[in-house]
Amino acid sequence: MSDPTGQTAPPEQTAPTEQAQPTNMMDHLGFSSGQGLQFGMYSLGDHLPDPADGSRVSPGERIREFIGYAQAAEDAGFDFFSVGESHQEYFASQAHAVILGAIAQATSTIRIGSTSTILSTSDPVRVFENFSTIDHISNGRAELVAGRASRIGLFELLGYDLRDYEELFEEKFELLGRINREQRVTWSGKFRAPLNSAEVLPRPAQDPLPIWRAVGGAPTSAIKAGLAGVPMVMAHLGGTTSSFKPTVDAYREAARHRGFDPATLPIANAGFLHVADTSQEALRGLYPHINEGMKRTNGQGMPKQLFAQAVDPHSIVNLGSPQQIVEKVLHQHEIFGHQRYLGQIDFGGMPYEKVMNQIEILGSEVIPAVKKYTASSTPLAASTPPATSAMKANTVEEVSR
Repeated sequence: MSDPTGQTAPPEQTAPTEQAQPTNMMDHLGFSSGQGLQFGMYSLGDHLPDPADGSRVSPGERIREFIGYAQAAEDAGFDFFSVGESHQEYFASQAHAVILGAIAQATSTIRIGSTSTILSTSDPVRVFENFSTIDHISNGRAELVAGRASRIGLFELLGYDLRDYEELFEEKFELLGRINREQRVTWSGKFRAPLNSAEVLPRPAQDPLPIWRAVGGAPTSAIKAGLAGVPMVMAHLGGTTSSFKPTVDAYREAARHRGFDPATLPIANAGFLHVADTSQEALRGLYPHINEGMKRTNGQGMPKQLFAQAVDPHSIVNLGSPQQIVEKVLHQHEIFGHQRYLGQIDFGGMPYEKVMNQIEILGSEVIPAVKKYTASSTPLAASTPPATSAMKANTVEEVSR
């Protein structure tokens, strides 16, 4: 979900219809302080060997595992399940929309979506058609998270120029939003053929289809999400929770700057999750999978000294005993005031039975406590510290030009 380059984004295309009658996405998605923080699980769709013995399941078995995770998460009381797309070795979810269609049929209540649909290398028309169809199969439970790709090999594979990395995403994200809002779309851009009063069908069961923007830790992408008035998913590999507060604040300030009410825009926080009897057991249980998995998919592993910091109560990585996980999630909710937490618990060749055990423990010991302690809390969506608001406003002005 994070951005691999530090390129400066091109001037944002304006979408005035977003401001005309903005949908209250907090209400649209059923978020309320009375229900407490939503709890979800996401998978990147990796297909990696178990570092313990080098064994690896077949691609078909791995795909069926995603469906099994979603069913188990629904039974355990999770609110959301998602699977992402990638187009390289050691991944099995290249056709993630197809997998989500199967998950839609195999479940009945849990909301489902993409961990990140790589919009830069996809046609927004086809993406909308796919997810509208999933929305109907699931009876209105589908969501789409649009991202830009942290693994850039797919640009060559799918015939795109990496030099257009930023422009591709921004243009296609704007078009996807137009398709979602408008019954007929007349549009022209740089990277695809124009649309002339085009009607993209089927229209989703939900009106509009929930579309989120995936961002990494840097505020720039978060500001663009705020300017567009769309929900935001923040993904993290590590670091202290408080260090990401400026990103949340920048998002809300950008939304306010463009005329949106931040209190109507939900935020999700996503990252690694592993539960065990003690934090040391959790470290030992997860580290080999994170380290070897990142070596294969990102080119370098996770330094052990850096990973060991995940046991700190203020770390954004949710690792430890059930009680420690609860305390960490509550701390993050206090800092961010977000509406949904998403845990990645199957990465790096984690055996299926161990993932299923994680889901069971989280459902029985963690989720009820998190919901209990957040059910009556007031969302923090509109808060911006006075001391930094001027600085954020200046940053927003620069990004929106």
